Amino acid sequence: MNTALLYHLLDVDPADGPAALLHRSRTSRHLPALVLSALAGDDVRMGAPARAELRRARDRADRYTRLAGDLARSTGVRALRGLPLAGYYPAGLLRPLDTLDLVAPGEAALWQAVVRLVTDQPVEHIEVALLGDRPHHTAVTVHWPAEDPLVDPWYRVRLTTAALDGDGAGVPVRPYLVADDHVECLIALAEEGLRRPFRPADVLDVAALDRQPFEAAETAAVIAAYRLAPEAVALLDRAAAHLALGPLAPVRAALEAELAPEHRRRGEAAATPRLPARHGTLLRRAVIRHDWDEARLVPAPDGRLLLTPVADYLLTPAPDTATPAERAAALRALHDWDALC
Repeated sequence: MNTALLYHLLDVDPADGPAALLHRSRTSRHLPALVLSALAGDDVRMGAPARAELRRARDRADRYTRLAGDLARSTGVRALRGLPLAGYYPAGLLRPLDTLDLVAPGEAALWQAVVRLVTDQPVEHIEVALLGDRPHHTAVTVHWPAEDPLVDPWYRVRLTTAALDGDGAGVPVRPYLVADDHVECLIALAEEGLRRPFRPADVLDVAALDRQPFEAAETAAVIAAYRLAPEAVALLDRAAAHLALGPLAPVRAALEAELAPEHRRRGEAAATPRLPARHGTLLRRAVIRHDWDEARLVPAPDGRLLLTPVADYLLTPAPDTATPAERAAALRALHDWDALC
């Protein structure tokens, strides 16, 4: 992984120089930090604004690392996806870290971690979703401003009780992810393909993993067990267009036999009705309920209220879709609940 790969991935002629590469990277809010770190490693001249942007990005990564460590020690959550992947990047090369993804061993640990974040950080937004059914899983995302909120992505920490969310249709929620660290990273990266097309940053993640000791048959079997063979194939094929896959090439070959069975399973699963994800529309922030170790579902005229240790919500099928009338009814139900407590 080097600057030449960045020029190739972003379709920039090296003759156009580093300024053109940085300009192209700004089509994403997260690639500029990686490009700046690569250019700094090449001793490319840069002025104070570029150095300041790179310093803020490094500070962001360091802050996420400290947060993950502190929350792991105090609540038992652990990092998935971005932060572990960053550990495989070459020294000095800064992996873009949009979100700190954390998985909790249970709902009590999740809310303990959320309370810590709300207490210690200037959190401005708290999003909640319930995934799956019987039992459901909880996902909470908290946001607070970056040092420069106009230039840099806001801090974003997502905590969930399920390691892998699935797609709400053919691929179910999978609560646990247990594999070698580098295999977990590949699985978590493939999971992203359930929600969006793969992009240049994903190719860079594959490049960071391509020196790890993947055992082809075993890795393919684990990926298939987590129901991600099609996404892993799409990811590795996208990466193979730009770089040599190394030990991941036999993994790609071994996955071929897993495609048809997984497509068949998804077709069968699609015929079974599933409870869609339910998203919380914020009704009010609450004084922290330190004695609550789980959220509470309360019936309401236009849906369900979700009362959590940090805020109260109306659950809807999609984010921010509650009408003013539904919000008003939910607030009345919430006030009635307050009167009973």
